[in-house]
Amino acid sequence: MRIAVDAMGGDFAPAEIVKGAVAGSRLHGVDVVLVGDEARIKAHLPAGALASGAVSIRHASEVIDMNEHVEAVRVKKDASVVVAAGMVKSGEAEAMVSLGNTAAAMAVATLKFGRISGIDRPAIATVWPGKTGPTILLDAGAVADCEPQNLLDFAVMGGVYAEKVLGIRRPRVALLSIGEEKEKGNKLTRAAYELLEATSLNFVGNIESRHLFSNTADVIVADGFAGNIVLKTAEGLAEHVMVLVKEDLKKHPLAWITVALLTPMLRRIKKKLDYSEYGGAPLLGPDGVCIIGHGRSNAKAVANAVRAAKEAVNAGVVQAIRDSVTGAQDKRAVTAQKAT
Repeated sequence: MRIAVDAMGGDFAPAEIVKGAVAGSRLHGVDVVLVGDEARIKAHLPAGALASGAVSIRHASEVIDMNEHVEAVRVKKDASVVVAAGMVKSGEAEAMVSLGNTAAAMAVATLKFGRISGIDRPAIATVWPGKTGPTILLDAGAVADCEPQNLLDFAVMGGVYAEKVLGIRRPRVALLSIGEEKEKGNKLTRAAYELLEATSLNFVGNIESRHLFSNTADVIVADGFAGNIVLKTAEGLAEHVMVLVKEDLKKHPLAWITVALLTPMLRRIKKKLDYSEYGGAPLLGPDGVCIIGHGRSNAKAVANAVRAAKEAVNAGVVQAIRDSVTGAQDKRAVTAQKAT
């Protein structure tokens, strides 16, 4: 399996991207193609990294910066993220990983791969730690303004990913809202509730944000605006809690004893809350595998993003979504025909 990695995207590119991609190739048994400025990439490659053939370089002369407008993907045709997507489209790679400009990665994946038939908008599916296992939140920022049908599509795609990649049989799907009752929420969530309730999905109703980590549901559906706010709030809170714990321990004279005793537990908690453990989030909806990582991704996160790409390819996520959408469309057509 070959994975194209945008080596120039992210706050710490290309150093951390190169380091992480090489580690991901070794740890997960895949070939990686580092796409970007060849000279800059080589400057950070470990000695002998290219010798085995598992790691290679595809030169790209342009870079789309983190703060550039999404239209840059049409102008900078030799940008690293554009070239990486082109490799997937041409069959030179089975998946792409980008840790850079999220809007650019989404746009180029959609333009190059096309959309899965029946899916109108893409969704970023973020995996995060629950009390007893992982939970998927989507959309985490791809589409700020959604229609009810979009949320239904997100539910279908999230359910497929939960089942195929996370191994959750018949995943429970919930709708993020301001109350658990069916009547709670805005026009969008109330309309989406009606659609979800009428499907064969394992829909368990509304979920409030305070239950996001309780494993009440396996897949949590939201529009990209609310989903991104929830995601950023959770990330910030996790970091803040760890800082508060460390600062409070330092205030006590015998804190070193407490720290020594709590260190293993704190490390386990930090690992659960660390976004780098999950690597990246799949962009679901385009007709190809694209993993989008955090702009602050370090080498560990990049290596795990490579793993996430491999898992999505091996699980046949794209084909499974195609099949699920086609099946849902066929059922709606039969229902409509019976109604007439």
